Amino acid sequence: MSHLRTEPCRPSPCDTCSMQSPLQAATAATDPKSVKVNLTTGTGVDIEWNDGHVSHYNFVYLRDACPCAMCEDERGKAGRRPGEPATAVPGALPMFKPHAKPLSAEGVGKYAIKFSWNDNHDLGLYSWKFLREICPCADCKASNNNN
Repeated sequence: MSHLRTEPCRPSPCDTCSMQSPLQAATAATDPKSVKVNLTTGTGVDIEWNDGHVSHYNFVYLRDACPCAMCEDERGKAGRRPGEPATAVPGALPMFKPHAKPLSAEGVGKYAIKFSWNDNHDLGLYSWKFLREICPCADCKASNNNN
């Protein structure tokens, strides 16, 4: 049995609570053994997969990888891959933008996690399969660049 651990919306001495893993045709590579969402520390999400792989996603990377249709369309038009930050238009004045940070995180069914971000965006459902596909570790990046 896998566990999704997320921090409750209210402050608590405990940084986690549990939830079951996905049942969506999971394989060892796409079924998490454990998930820790570090809302309090702001360090991101840590996933240990059932095949032994470990992934760490910082929150800025996850926000830039939002899988909702609107963000996918925006990335597609700019030629960016999930997780790649948007670049400023040449000649545009830089605008202050606070670092992406989720205000909350919750499991969706048994197959995904959803974040409510500090920029009021909350449409993306981050499936376990999607998260494994966008794993930012060096091994996965090298593997994805060869495909």
